[in-house]
Amino acid sequence: MILIRSALPSPVGPLELACDEDGRLRGVSFGDGLERAMRREYPGAELRAGETPEAVRAGLEAYFAGDPSALARIPWSLDGATADGGFQARVWRVLAEIPAGVTISYGEMAKRAGEPGAAQAAGVALNRNPIPVVLACHRVVGADGAMVGFGGGLERKTWLLRHEGALLI
Repeated sequence: MILIRSALPSPVGPLELACDEDGRLRGVSFGDGLERAMRREYPGAELRAGETPEAVRAGLEAYFAGDPSALARIPWSLDGATADGGFQARVWRVLAEIPAGVTISYGEMAKRAGEPGAAQAAGVALNRNPIPVVLACHRVVGADGAMVGFGGGLERKTWLLRHEGALLI
């Protein structure tokens, strides 16, 4: 598999992106860390520098310009990821179903992914989410609504949730 690596400026800092040759998003990183994440999820992949596919670029720019529904229009894939098919991948797919402006707890995430009582494991899966922002792990909060656990940092998580109009405690 060949992954095209590119960068995109955003209001939460520069994003590093990895897309496959079909233009589907496979990885997002806030600064560094993209290569490590792609080697973990796609061990045989070759990373090459290139341009961000138009659909990915336009979707992210529209999201940051105020259209939270734009995330749903960004093509992405987890096919072939090392975690594809297990609990971790189920957690990632549930993320795509959480509407903008809505938050759920780690316990609710575990339940929706088919493992009630596995809130901590859901947190681990969210921490390994290869495409944060698009698979909106920032929408998962502590049971009491607390801003906890976001690989991009709690400041980014808070910014993203406010941007989407989520009610924060």
